[in-house]
Amino acid sequence: MLKQTPLNAAHRELGAKMVDFGGWDMPVNYGSQIEEHDVVRSACGIFDVSHMLPVDVKGEGVRAFLRRLVANNVDKLKTPGKALYSCMLNEQGGVIDDLIIYFMDEQWFRIVVNAGTADKDLAWMQQCNTAWGANLSLAPRRDLAMIAIQGPQAAAVLHGAMPGSEQMTEGLKPFNAVNVGEMFVARTGYTGEDGYEVMVPAKSAPFFWKALLEAGAKPAGLGARDTLRLEAGMNLYGQDMDETVSPLESGLAWTVDLKSERDFVGRKALESSEITRQLVGLVLLDKGVLRAHQKVHTKHGVGEITSGTFSPTLEKSIALARIPLGIAPGEKVEVEVRDKKLQANVVKYPFVRNGKALI
Repeated sequence: MLKQTPLNAAHRELGAKMVDFGGWDMPVNYGSQIEEHDVVRSACGIFDVSHMLPVDVKGEGVRAFLRRLVANNVDKLKTPGKALYSCMLNEQGGVIDDLIIYFMDEQWFRIVVNAGTADKDLAWMQQCNTAWGANLSLAPRRDLAMIAIQGPQAAAVLHGAMPGSEQMTEGLKPFNAVNVGEMFVARTGYTGEDGYEVMVPAKSAPFFWKALLEAGAKPAGLGARDTLRLEAGMNLYGQDMDETVSPLESGLAWTVDLKSERDFVGRKALESSEITRQLVGLVLLDKGVLRAHQKVHTKHGVGEITSGTFSPTLEKSIALARIPLGIAPGEKVEVEVRDKKLQANVVKYPFVRNGKALI
């Protein structure tokens, strides 16, 4: 039986098309996926992201534990509410998951992990917790629901739906969060637009969802979330990286701290590995649609598309692809699409941010 978020009934009342997403019964769209995409770029869309899992890590020495657990450096987190994007690696340097870490105080960090990897992530964290003698509390917060409010009108919608939130979120900068009572408001997202990800008690989620709709937001499903994140050049776990791929070949070198002397799981493997591939953006020049796993032919060898779609904003097909080093933005490659080789331009991503085309 598929798992359900606290908003499952609300999605069905809105006529959502529901699909199996990693074992969760989730809305892929509520009608037109392109309209949902466009409303996030121009106004405000809301997404149910309650399938993702917040984990509260608490106890003495939690910062030292996270220094060792993840590839980015949690010493960058100095003020309460500050967030950090990082990968959690295995000993071979592959990506177990990508996640966001929030610093709340010296004995409490909140980590948000992906839905499809949640059980695996928790098991790995607990294994490290035991092996390293950290004796920390790892508490999965399935009692919380999470709603993403995204788009240029996100702040107005949030303030309209939640009296008092304007004062609470005043001055909240991107990649920062505030925890007030039972509500956790983070200025983060997965769309390339301004917005918030708000955690509320599961029992309160349907009321908050309704209030957001009444404040002017439109519901958006997983389909629009995928086209938005790809336009924004954001990786999707399981497609653009996984346990067999280094973050250094996934466009995520900026999330790996090799400058400090801090040791972390996977560091030795990264330092000794030979980097032969890179993640690049592609824009299709011919007619067709770029999709994951299509072969990319370059002058230095064959690569593969990791994520591909039709971009509603650019009205062109775009992709992320892992290809051999030595291919620069502006060069052309050929992509195998249904037994044809189609021309594509290599570009520097993101493709779209804050409603504006960047290529």
